[in-house]
Amino acid sequence: MYDFAAEPGNNELTVNEGEIITITNPDVGGGWLEGRNSKGERGLVPTDYVEILPNDGKDPFSCGNSVADQAFLDSLSASTAQANSSAAISNNQQVSSGNDPWSAWSASKSGNWDSTDGWGAKPEGTTAQRNTSNNWDTAFGHPQAYQGPATGDDDEWDEDWADPKAAAPYFKDSESAEAGAAQRGNSRAGSSSMKLPLNKFPGFAKPGMEQYLLAKPLAKPKEKIPIIVGDYGPMWVYPTSTFDCVVADPRKGSKMYGLKSYIEYQLTPTNTNRSVNHRYKHFDWLYERLLVKFGSAIPIPSLPDKQVTGRFEEEFIKMRMERLQAWMTRMCRHPVISESELFQQFLNFRDEKEWKSGKRKAEKDELVGVMIFSTMEPEAPDLDLLEIEQKCDAVGKFTKAMDDGVKELLTVGQEHWKRCTGPLPKEYQKIGKALQSLATVFSSSGYQGETDLNAAITEAGKTYEEIAGLVAEQPKKDLHFLMECNHEYKGFLGCFPDIIGAHKGAIEKVKESDKLVATSKITPQDKQNMVKRVGTMSYALQAEMNHFHSNRIYDYNSVIRLYLEQQVQFYETIAEKLRQALGRFPVM
Repeated sequence: MYDFAAEPGNNELTVNEGEIITITNPDVGGGWLEGRNSKGERGLVPTDYVEILPNDGKDPFSCGNSVADQAFLDSLSASTAQANSSAAISNNQQVSSGNDPWSAWSASKSGNWDSTDGWGAKPEGTTAQRNTSNNWDTAFGHPQAYQGPATGDDDEWDEDWADPKAAAPYFKDSESAEAGAAQRGNSRAGSSSMKLPLNKFPGFAKPGMEQYLLAKPLAKPKEKIPIIVGDYGPMWVYPTSTFDCVVADPRKGSKMYGLKSYIEYQLTPTNTNRSVNHRYKHFDWLYERLLVKFGSAIPIPSLPDKQVTGRFEEEFIKMRMERLQAWMTRMCRHPVISESELFQQFLNFRDEKEWKSGKRKAEKDELVGVMIFSTMEPEAPDLDLLEIEQKCDAVGKFTKAMDDGVKELLTVGQEHWKRCTGPLPKEYQKIGKALQSLATVFSSSGYQGETDLNAAITEAGKTYEEIAGLVAEQPKKDLHFLMECNHEYKGFLGCFPDIIGAHKGAIEKVKESDKLVATSKITPQDKQNMVKRVGTMSYALQAEMNHFHSNRIYDYNSVIRLYLEQQVQFYETIAEKLRQALGRFPVM
């Protein structure tokens, strides 16, 4: 159904759209099958890229007008209508792009800001995010480091290459990558399009905010998340000592007796200095679990997207490692996530048995979704409903405005990157070549008195060619970091519409509670409990925003200072080269 380019040395088979291949082994596993083309070449092809034909080679759906077929198609269309409409919107918002790595970020794709009411349209109980965010075969490693879970256990999870929607090469087809990324993000929304089986997560068994607001009574959980009031209002309690996690040493591994390869990364927490190894799909599992557990209260930005082709190219691996590092640093910096048992287990398991037991325990956790608020204990007075609503609206207004500003800077930055790596260096090169051509013409006159001038003009031309190279390379030294920071915050901001939506849904439930009291469906005490619990949600939102603002101030101060420092150095280098060129001209 699609073109697929084989990775060299990875036992894969290149196929083209419309090509018919013979399946020689349909049971390879992990989303792959083995096939043979008309030339007799054999290799592995992703199962999502092919469609099984009947023996006569005809498309089975070309005459699929049976009742069973029609029933299947009807059910499929109903379940995927929402996902397809989201993907269509994303595709309509694409911006033409060059070869710069940020070309997929300029379109509006974070959250649901552009709707008439980006907050009011959220379904009850929606807690997952709709954000997206985009991405050396070395033998380095530490012998003492645990090498990660056994490959046999890996088959339970999605592979790097198991998601056909993220098949676009990172630097080659940004529009397809954007559409795939949007679909990947939308697949995690807490609705019918969510790809995760909801029965794996007990907290989602009862949809709607009532699960938290009307629980009688709330169980006293073992885990507790305190909220205190500091100088700037409600805040999470920060640990006495902080840590980061270094993501390094990407190296190639294999499974299925060498048929399939993958890249795993070494993670070293700075507080233990003991390393563990994880593949991308282990990060993806952690992301899904954090999203399910904390996504109602804390923005969990997506990981760099999956990719089918080019997974073992050096540039892709370096970019993915850089973004995994940034993602892990964000998680380590958060006082709630970093101290959670789930996150600590991901970094500190000691062997395969401990990994598997921790994984199973995390997947059986019932304190997920809206029930995460039942673990929170604000050390603050109760809030009235009006103040709760005002706080919610203030967060919504700011995050919406910041999202617009971040998108604008990403768009402008992308355009500047394309100009610096495209037409601008060529302009300098043209000036340089024109000056050198002029010097050549002057030299042909045979006049002896102009030798110094001709040499100076030639050197000036070479200087402009050097400047062209500096211009083309400069974005990697300064704009890159500014764009990466904005990309991260775009991911964070894309989480807020659903978080705000959950809060507004809870507020509406409290407003409706008067009718329930009047009809004796709930007691006045039940309503009072609902207001108190929505107040807890409000304190959690304010605590998260205080954390968000403190990080925002630090991050943008750092990254814009770096950008300006590098720009100063860049122009000083150019000025020095021009001064040297000027010094070669004779004084008349």
